[in-house]
Amino acid sequence: MTANSALLISARIDRLPPSRPLWSWIARISFGAFFEIYETALTSLLAPLLVHVGIFHKDRSGLFGLPDLATFGFVTFFGLFAGAVLFSAIADRLGRRPIFTYSLVWYALATLIMGFQVDAPSICLWRFIAAIGVGAEIIAVDSYISEMMPKTMRGRAFAISKAIQYCAVPLAAILATVLARRTVLGLDGWRVMLLVPTIGAIFIWWVRRGLPESPRWLAEHGREQEAQAILSDVEARISQRIQGSLPPVEPIEAVSTPGQRGYLDLFRGQLLQRTLMLVIVSCATTVAFFGFSNWLPTLLEARGVGVSKSLGYTAIVGLSYPLAPFLFSFFADRVERKWQVLIGAGVTAAAGLLFVAQTAVVGWIVCSLVITLGNNLTSYGTHTYRSELFPTSLRARGIGFVYSIDRLTAAFNSYLIGFILVQAGVSGVLVFIAGASAVAMLVVALFGPLTLGLATEAIRNRRPERAVMRIGG
Repeated sequence: MTANSALLISARIDRLPPSRPLWSWIARISFGAFFEIYETALTSLLAPLLVHVGIFHKDRSGLFGLPDLATFGFVTFFGLFAGAVLFSAIADRLGRRPIFTYSLVWYALATLIMGFQVDAPSICLWRFIAAIGVGAEIIAVDSYISEMMPKTMRGRAFAISKAIQYCAVPLAAILATVLARRTVLGLDGWRVMLLVPTIGAIFIWWVRRGLPESPRWLAEHGREQEAQAILSDVEARISQRIQGSLPPVEPIEAVSTPGQRGYLDLFRGQLLQRTLMLVIVSCATTVAFFGFSNWLPTLLEARGVGVSKSLGYTAIVGLSYPLAPFLFSFFADRVERKWQVLIGAGVTAAAGLLFVAQTAVVGWIVCSLVITLGNNLTSYGTHTYRSELFPTSLRARGIGFVYSIDRLTAAFNSYLIGFILVQAGVSGVLVFIAGASAVAMLVVALFGPLTLGLATEAIRNRRPERAVMRIGG
């Protein structure tokens, strides 16, 4: 396999028009990542239920002298970190499809076992093990979407994928609200919530049957005939559907990246700036995203809202999660990715500071919705951005490294938010979140490369003074 052959495969993918086969892939692959969102949504929603049944504590009597939510959040994100570290290199070596299957089985079994635990340490242990499977899954999903989608569709594909994934948030919130003080067939409501992923995993495994391996990955690993066969089949199906010929293949002026195959290559040449920029931006936006979303019911309780009402208000906010990325899809491939991240972080910072000043339920809900909107824009934007900025040979490693560091940040952030809440109250938490968002805005504005409408192989670092806003037609 020559470099030119791999570039030809990439160019053939980039000329594909939007079509049903491509959107079918997006839908089928996104249902697996659905569980990452469900898993993180459960972090905030399960804690009040576990406190209600006497397993968790919400004050200094929890594990390590902090609310048990802090430890629950820590092990969730530490598991995501471990999964990303352990399996990102495997995804680059063995392909994207094997990770889809095995990580889903791992997650489902561990979650099922967790549902039958009776004390906080055991629940946290199995939560950690389940999260390892989810961490592996999301690396493969982001790599696959970036590699299977044409350059003119990448942003919209990630936005639609996020809309599908975020359906898990209202589902989890509604289940928590309905099951808060109920039992089903003798099982506490929180245990029933943990059976949903197990049942869902069987459905997802069936839906994903027949998904092809990434042609870009196959081409990079010398399996040109397999890549050609998959791509030729897709081209034939799309040509038949549009009843015409496909656009001509446009040559790619690739940036030279010789011999990039290992983790150390992420810290050489132009990838060094990208890796460091993405780590800082991802960690800062993760602090804001999970610092708010995971702690929303607890923040509302701290303002005097009861458990049932706080979960109900969280459910209302949760309904906005799938809607926001769907709205973003209309401009996802028209506005530079870095500016989408900056705008989202700015909205989060401003709304977080406004939340501090609110004294009524309406104000809390409105500010929560705006914060969620900003967080969703930065989340979708950073997922897309980091998948674009690494070459195919290093994509899973690059995504995995950045993702693992920001999940590790989220893990310790759970303890940090718990500490700030105890020491400085809700106001301290929201000011901290606003500060993290401001850091993300500054770094992406100064050091983020431009990616709009470019093949991933052709993206170059730009000098900061040339990084002007670019909007496509």
